[in-house]
Amino acid sequence: MSPWSRQQSPGSLGPHLPRTLFLLVLFVAFAQGVIPSPKGCLILHSVNGSSVSCLSPSKFPSPIPADTIHLVVEFSNLTKLPIAALRGAPRLQELHLSSNRLEALPAELLQPVPRLLVLDLTRNALSSLPCCLFRAAAVLHTLVLKQNQLQALQASWLRGLKALAYLDLSGNRLRTLPPGLLASLTSLHTLDLGDNQLETLPPDLLQGPLSLERLHLEGNQLRALGEDLLAPQPALRYLFLQDNQLAAVAVGTFRGLKWLDMVDLSNNSLTSVPTGLWVSLGRPVRDMEDGFDISRNPWVCDQNLGDLFRWLVANKHKMFSKNDTRCAGPEALEGHLLLEVAGSQ
Repeated sequence: MSPWSRQQSPGSLGPHLPRTLFLLVLFVAFAQGVIPSPKGCLILHSVNGSSVSCLSPSKFPSPIPADTIHLVVEFSNLTKLPIAALRGAPRLQELHLSSNRLEALPAELLQPVPRLLVLDLTRNALSSLPCCLFRAAAVLHTLVLKQNQLQALQASWLRGLKALAYLDLSGNRLRTLPPGLLASLTSLHTLDLGDNQLETLPPDLLQGPLSLERLHLEGNQLRALGEDLLAPQPALRYLFLQDNQLAAVAVGTFRGLKWLDMVDLSNNSLTSVPTGLWVSLGRPVRDMEDGFDISRNPWVCDQNLGDLFRWLVANKHKMFSKNDTRCAGPEALEGHLLLEVAGSQ
């Protein structure tokens, strides 16, 4: 278990209630006998606009108030949406469609809602997206597609998302990523590709975003990290690489990441790392704010780890899982704590 939990996708933006509080208020309103409208839904009115919540509806709600800014339709058996589902809500800012059974989306779905900021499609059955879905989504900030059935992506699906800051594609079945996938996502600051089946990454993956801060690649099948993958993101602060099959990390992988505050390389297949890998991370360059984890790797504690040993001694105050960071070889040191061996060198 990583000492750092995955950042949750923003559940609410703008002047209305945070989502958890919103749902709590709806529950209280229901308990007090508020009559839901449209059928199966609860509505909260405010000076900013209406918030509508429909839990386990038999069909997509219609009509909804024209001033709706927050719409929740979740925990249903819906497999598809009407083409005109959002036509009556031009002010909509958040759309939460998680925990349904959606298999496809209409290409025209978002055209009536150009102010949409948040789209949450968590836990559905989507295997693809229509190519023009985001044509009118110029201000979309948050897109969550986690835990669907996506096996492949097309770069054309994400065109038009110039303001997108948070993209969550975790928990799908992705094996590869196409070149140029993020080319137009210049505002992206969080990318989550965790818990897929990725074995390799395209070299140009991060050449679109200009200021990425969080990168989640945990829970894949990555075997190596190339020299230039992270180079386009000097502002990167959080890097999650745990639970892969990493056996090789190029010497220049972290070069230039002078603001990295956390890196998790736990539960991989690393036996050694090249001299110079850590030169830009931690002390003496700067103190990492949130620390690092290199536990549960089969480290071979010989002279080839001299550079890592020196770095560990300088940065041990930021090391997590110390008792799980042990030597797998040579035989004389098998089971010894890496930090103790480092301190004796």
